Amino acid sequence: MAKNDEEPWRHHPYWWDAGPDNQPLNLDLLAKSVGEIPAQTDCVIVGAGYSGLSAALTLARAGRSVVVLDSSQPGYGCSTRNGGLIGPSFHKLGLSGLRAKLGEAGAAAVMRESMDILIWLKQFIGREGIDCCLTESGRFRGAVTAKHYDELGEQAEGLRKLVDLQFEMVPQSAQLKHIGSAYYRGGIVYHQDGHLHPGLYLKGLAGLALEAGVRIFAPARVERLEATKEGFRVNLGTISIDCGDALIATNGYTDPAFPYLRRRVIPIRSALIATQPLPAGLMQELSPQRQCFGDTSRLMPYYRPSPDGSRMIFGGRALNLADRPQNYAADLHRLMTRIFPQLRGTSISHAWSGTVAYTFDHAPHIGRLAEGPMAGAYYSMGYCGSGVGRASWFGRKAALKILGDAEGSTPLDELTFATRPLYSGRPWFLPAILRWHSLLDRFGL
Repeated sequence: MAKNDEEPWRHHPYWWDAGPDNQPLNLDLLAKSVGEIPAQTDCVIVGAGYSGLSAALTLARAGRSVVVLDSSQPGYGCSTRNGGLIGPSFHKLGLSGLRAKLGEAGAAAVMRESMDILIWLKQFIGREGIDCCLTESGRFRGAVTAKHYDELGEQAEGLRKLVDLQFEMVPQSAQLKHIGSAYYRGGIVYHQDGHLHPGLYLKGLAGLALEAGVRIFAPARVERLEATKEGFRVNLGTISIDCGDALIATNGYTDPAFPYLRRRVIPIRSALIATQPLPAGLMQELSPQRQCFGDTSRLMPYYRPSPDGSRMIFGGRALNLADRPQNYAADLHRLMTRIFPQLRGTSISHAWSGTVAYTFDHAPHIGRLAEGPMAGAYYSMGYCGSGVGRASWFGRKAALKILGDAEGSTPLDELTFATRPLYSGRPWFLPAILRWHSLLDRFGL
């Protein structure tokens, strides 16, 4: 991997540096609530990412007083560390797996909600005037093998009938119209997918919440949350807040203060790199239609042009639990140049990572704790690596549940939020699994 000795790559998200007029986003300035943290409020939300801010906006517009607390800064987690790809984010089990678990009607409802989420997200961004470089150019997903190509077509045809999925099969002979690579055996274009600037989306969402009267405080780490006769007491160490309702929206950053939830999410490290600006002709070759990309390999790389069309942003699973940029930057650069040999020798400008939250049943979970010291508190998390639309949607759904609005219901309400024996929230087993998957991908197995 080439590296610019005069300007080494930055170990933080590209999105933090790529704000309006090329100025930093300064996400810490979003926690600009005036005055001290209040002793009492209607609702406290833990986590100032997409979920928490979406919920806060919904509650504030319904007349509730809302305080949002974050242990670092608004959007510090994967809300500003993701790749910005958007799509229906269909359940990882697929139609057949869901049918076995939920039956025909339940499976269909979950899949339809996935498409509803994408439609709602686009409408929400447009209606609220959030300037986040939304690009509805579609996604090309490459088939690593000929068998994968056939499977992509079969899956898409079933979803077309069920949820009006709009797609186009692209044989290998035509894939250069979509991607400047001969790596794949053809692929599929999902026409309803797209990409956005995740940092600007977070900033826009936070701005709407602040305008609605939400108070955001960060850094403000919650050390304990406990039910009281009147609602909840939120302890931050030296001070506490009493509230009627509480929502935990910490996803892949759920810490030991919430042991019940921590045991039910699997934090998986996702890492990204951004190249230095590339020649316009090369970017046109790599992504002729400014689409985003993915493929059928086990480690699920995802990549897209930067919003200004000057760089390639390339991501995938990191093979370690810890944030080790020297490792994953090299790994991702090797994979990127395997797909795009044209980028050999290209320097990178940024390398960063974040933890997404998977669950044991591969589904998001939204609900209310039934027992324990935090009984009655709401939660929304477990977006399984597809959080831009899901987090925004389910944060809103959680708020509607708090308001007692029937629109807060979701087909996922029927799922049990399960854990596994002896699991405490630290997935020690993941590195070995991921390295095995990486080896299988390397040999096309």
